[in-house]
Amino acid sequence: MDARDAGPGHGRGTGEHAYGTAPGRPPHPARPVPRPAAPPPIPAQAPPVSATEAWLRTPRISDAPGIYAYGHVPRDPDRVPDGRVLGRALLGLVAGIFVWSLRNNGFLPWWQFPLHILTPHSWSFSGHLTRPEVFTQNLYSVLSAAVMVWLFGRLGAWPEAARRFLDTRARRGWFALAVGVLVWQLSWTGYVPILDTVLDLFPYSWISGGGNADRAAAVTYTIYAAVAALIAYPCAKYGGWFGLTDWDGEQAKDAAPRPKVQAPDPLAPTPADWPELRAAGRSDAADRLAREVSAGKMNDVDCVRIRQAWNRTRQRPREVLAFTDQVRRLGGGACLHPSGDRDLAHRTAPHDLLGGQVRIGRGAEDERNSFAYRGSGMALEPALLGTGLLVVGPPGADRTRHVLRPVAESLCLQALTGGAAVIVVADADTDLGPDEAYDVVIAPGDPDSRYSLDLYGGGTDPDRAALLLAEALVDGPEAEQRRAAAALGQLLGPYAAAHGRFPTVPVLRELLDGAPEVYEELSRAVTAAGRDDLLRELDARLRQSARPGDIGSDLANRIAVLDRPAFAASFGDPAPGGTEPPRPFSMEALVHPVRVRVELPERGHPAASRILVRLLVAQFTAAVRDRRAGARFAGLVVDDIGQAVTAGTVRALAALPTTRAGMALGLRTLDDVPEPLRGPLVAAAGCRMALAGISAWDGRFFAETWGTTRVESREVTSVDQSGTMAQRASRVARRMITGRVVAADAVTVREVERERWSASDLAHTVPAGHAVLSLTTTGGNSAPPVLVDLRG
Repeated sequence: MDARDAGPGHGRGTGEHAYGTAPGRPPHPARPVPRPAAPPPIPAQAPPVSATEAWLRTPRISDAPGIYAYGHVPRDPDRVPDGRVLGRALLGLVAGIFVWSLRNNGFLPWWQFPLHILTPHSWSFSGHLTRPEVFTQNLYSVLSAAVMVWLFGRLGAWPEAARRFLDTRARRGWFALAVGVLVWQLSWTGYVPILDTVLDLFPYSWISGGGNADRAAAVTYTIYAAVAALIAYPCAKYGGWFGLTDWDGEQAKDAAPRPKVQAPDPLAPTPADWPELRAAGRSDAADRLAREVSAGKMNDVDCVRIRQAWNRTRQRPREVLAFTDQVRRLGGGACLHPSGDRDLAHRTAPHDLLGGQVRIGRGAEDERNSFAYRGSGMALEPALLGTGLLVVGPPGADRTRHVLRPVAESLCLQALTGGAAVIVVADADTDLGPDEAYDVVIAPGDPDSRYSLDLYGGGTDPDRAALLLAEALVDGPEAEQRRAAAALGQLLGPYAAAHGRFPTVPVLRELLDGAPEVYEELSRAVTAAGRDDLLRELDARLRQSARPGDIGSDLANRIAVLDRPAFAASFGDPAPGGTEPPRPFSMEALVHPVRVRVELPERGHPAASRILVRLLVAQFTAAVRDRRAGARFAGLVVDDIGQAVTAGTVRALAALPTTRAGMALGLRTLDDVPEPLRGPLVAAAGCRMALAGISAWDGRFFAETWGTTRVESREVTSVDQSGTMAQRASRVARRMITGRVVAADAVTVREVERERWSASDLAHTVPAGHAVLSLTTTGGNSAPPVLVDLRG
C-alpha cells in the first residue's frame, strides 16, 4: 500500500510523526482513539458513478447478429404499437368524460343506488339535507369519481400510456402539474367535491369563526391550503417536483439518446468489480482498479486493455506476480500499448470495446426488415468481419465515412487494448483517421516516409515469395499466375542463396528482362556460394527468356511500374545519396497489436496502386493463414479494392472464418471487378452491403446472392353486385360523394416466392443515407438483408 493511500496511521518515513509532530520534538504520549457513539448515517443517495463505471455496468443484450448490444432492449413481437396505445387511452378518457357528464346531468339515476342501500332509510337525499347527509353524499361522489377514474384507466390502459409517453422527468412534471390544476379546479367548482367533503369534517362554528370574519377567513384558507397540499403531494411525487433544482440537468440527460443504467444486483458481480481478478485471489489489484474506475481515472480502452492482459497472463503463471505488481503501482496505466496511447484523439462513431462493436446505424422501420432489427442499433464486430465485409456504393453514398472509417477506428481502438492488429489501405487524401492514430504509416512515393514496404512479405522461402509476387503482378487466369510464380522462383531461389536476401526492384527487373551480363554475374555468385545445384534453375530461366511469348518480359514490364524514381527506397531498396533507408515493414508484424496505414500513390500511378493493393492482400492472406491458434484478431481495411480483385482475393475471403482475421473491402461498382469474378466475389463475402445509389446491374448480383423468400400475395378483383335496393342506393350515394365506382372486392391470398431485395428495389427504392446489409458470423449464424439507416 502506498503512503498516499494508507491514511494518517501510516505516515512514518515522510519526515513527520503519524499525528503531525514536527521533527526534533518529543512525541505526544499515546492517546486512546475516540470511538463514535453511533455508526455514521447512511447517505440519502448513492454517490454518482463515473462514465466508465456506468459503461461497465450497462447490460449488453444481443438477440440477433449485428445488433448493437450496449444498452439494447429486445423488442417484444407482441408489443402493441404506440398509436394504438395512445388511441385507446384517448378513447378511455372520452368515454369517462361522457359517462361522468351523464351522471352529473341526472341521466344515470341508478348510480346512487349503493348510497341508498348503505345509509339509513330516514335519509332521503332530497330537499333540505342535514349535515351528515351532505357529507355522506359528497364523500360518495369523491369515491365514485375515484372508481370511475380507476375503471376507465384500466379500460384505456393509462398506466401503459404513461410508461411510454411520460418517460422523462420534464414530461412527468408538466403532466402532474396539469392534473393537479385540473383536480383542484374540479374540487373548487364542486364537480369532484373534495373541498366540500373536507369542509364538512369541521364544525360549522370553526368555519364561521364565531362571527369573526378574520378568524373565519384564517380557518377557511388553512383548510384550502391543506386540501391543495393533499392534491399536490401525489402529483409532486409522480412528477418529481422535489428535484426541481436539477431539472435542467435531467432535461439535458433525457435529450441525449443513451441507454439507462440499471441498478445492479448487489449480489451479482459486474465488470466494474473485476470479478476475474478477485476469483484468482488478486483482490488488491481489483480494489485499485475499482477505485480508479469509480473516480473516472480510467476509460474504456484502459478497462479492456487490462482485462485482455489478464486473460493472456493467467495462462502463464510466472507472469501473474509481475502483472499484479504493475497494476498495484500504475492502476489504469498498466500494460500500456507500445505506443503509450490510451485512446484515439478523436472518435467519429459510438464504440463498445467490451463487446468489440462499433455502431454504424439503425435498423429502419421497414416491413421487409425482421422484427428484431426494426429500430435497433446495427453494429459490426470481429465475429462479422471474420467472414469478410464487401461494401459497394458510389462515391456520393459516403462509403468511407459511414462504414469503413468506423471499422478502421474500431480496429485501431482494439489494437490499443492489445486485442487486434489492423492494416488500412487507402489513398493519401481518404479520411480514415489522422496519421497520429497509426503506429506505422507507409507512403510509397513519398520521400519523407519513415517506413518502406517489403516486396516479399518478410519471408525467406523463395517459392512463397514468388507466389505472392506473381499474384500481385498477374491479374489473369490462375494458369498464368502459376507460370509467373515458376519464373520468379527460378530467379529468387538462386539470388537468395548467393546474396542472403531477395533482389531489389531494379535488379529483379533486369533479371526478368533476361540481360546476359546480369545472369553471368548471378551465376558466378551462386557458384561462389557453393550452390551449383541452383545453376540448373538459372540456366532454364535463361533459355526460356529467349523463347517468344515468355512470361518473363511481361513480368519485367509490370515490375517496371514500381521501378520509378518516385518509388526509390519505397520497397526496402538502398536510399539514394547514401541516406538512411526507411525501415521495412512486413506482415510478420501482425503478431503484435500494430496499427498500420498504407497510403497509395494514386495520382499519376494508378497501375502501381493496383499492384500494391494486390500485393498487400496476398501478403495479408498468407500471413494470417500461417499464424498459430489463439493469435489476436488481424483486420485489413481497403477503401477501394477496385481493379485489384483477383481469384486469390475471392479465395482469401472464403477462407477467412478459419484464420481469425477479417477484411473490409470497399468498391465503387462491381464493373471495376473482372467479369468472371463479380458473382463469386459477392458470394464469397459473408457480410454484404449495398449502399443507396448502386446500379441495377450491381444490384442483380446482390439479389441473386440473397435469394428468395415466401411472402403472401394479395390479389384484389372488383366485382359489381346488384344486391338489395338499400345496397344499390348506398353505392349510388357513395359514388356521388367520392366520384368513384363502388363495387365489392374479391381478395385472393396465396403464398409465392419473391426476391428478398430485387435489383430494381436496390437501385431505386433504397433512400439516401441508407444501405441494405446482410450478415454472417464466423459461428455460422446469419441474418437476412436489413435496411439500415446509416445516419441514425
